[in-house]
Amino acid sequence: MSKKQTVEQVQKASVVVSAFKDGLKDKGSTRNRAEPPRSKPEVEETSQGQDEELAGGLEPKTQEAKKNQAAWERLRDGKGVEPEELEWNDRATPPAFNRPKRQLGDDESIDINLHEKEEVVNDEMCDVCEVWTADDLYPCRICTRVFHDGCLRRMACLSPSSIQELKESAHTTVGWSCQYCDNVNLLLTDEEMFSLKEVFRQCRIIPESCLTLDDFLHYKHYIHKQIFDEQMNEEKEELVVLQFSALDGDKKGQVEWTDFLYHESLLVLQRFRSENSLLRLLTAKEHVRARSCFLSLDQNQTGLITGAECRRAQNSWFCKNSKESQSCNVSISHVGPISESSPASRGRGRAQEKTLLSREQEENRRVDWKTFLRENAIYILAARPNSAAIHLRPTI
Repeated sequence: MSKKQTVEQVQKASVVVSAFKDGLKDKGSTRNRAEPPRSKPEVEETSQGQDEELAGGLEPKTQEAKKNQAAWERLRDGKGVEPEELEWNDRATPPAFNRPKRQLGDDESIDINLHEKEEVVNDEMCDVCEVWTADDLYPCRICTRVFHDGCLRRMACLSPSSIQELKESAHTTVGWSCQYCDNVNLLLTDEEMFSLKEVFRQCRIIPESCLTLDDFLHYKHYIHKQIFDEQMNEEKEELVVLQFSALDGDKKGQVEWTDFLYHESLLVLQRFRSENSLLRLLTAKEHVRARSCFLSLDQNQTGLITGAECRRAQNSWFCKNSKESQSCNVSISHVGPISESSPASRGRGRAQEKTLLSREQEENRRVDWKTFLRENAIYILAARPNSAAIHLRPTI
């Protein structure tokens, strides 16, 4: 049953209950008239109590009747409640978010059929006010939630610039991610988030602050030392610089805190979750896009694509807006001026060079639908945020 139908049933039930109560009152008044008259003090006491009851309860009942009448008029005219008409006293605070918990069957294989046609239907009512209205509803491109821009503004869920971005992209092929799907950090469990915060504390990373290239390199050196118990070589430093450039979506020479947090959250998922567990995080809308992508690559309809085509798909998830649609490959030149002594200047193209044999093996590797999904799951999740940054750069 949809939310709209639920609201209609509740409103109908409210009217029926009100009529039943009115009937009980009429029955009670008739019975009182049939009773013998009481003594004068009792009559005065009863009339005084009725006056107090009328004075205290008449106004709320009248207001409730007006609300019910207005609800029925809206249903009759096919209209909904406008956001301006809602009482926002109990709606001005965003709901508390509970982080997910790992389940026993998370690592078990999951069957996502390539040729299954999933019918994805967006919710009928705003996720904030839970009311069907005549105003435009803006859908999320990841989940089935829909929102009023006015509701998001009142809830302080989005900044004015984000509200404008919502209006411009929500109804386009690019789409817009709601505040829940945009924040991939919400995919972490309490335990995973605790370990990530502990690493930030040890590296003296200040929350809500931007990171320069030096800060990013220092942090990555520390993480590499903790995991592999060895120093990072020049080739891996080159990859770190490339990832910094990918995170610097606005090309300011620094990485915003949210982009850095999302990047590290995705690495935690990639490091500690199995591929099957990551597949369970994908939504029905993401299944549809993954099927469309695979079928477009499988021109011969053999159910197989090449490794090179699979890699191209990993990059294609990040073509979310006009800035990135021009080129999905990140250039290191966007980082800014690089000195000759920097890691980026030493063997600039070394991170992208492979032997001819290994390159041919990778390009000619046969990839089926299930393998395609497993290898792309983390990048599909990484493409959820609305930011122009590439939060997890695919290996070229």
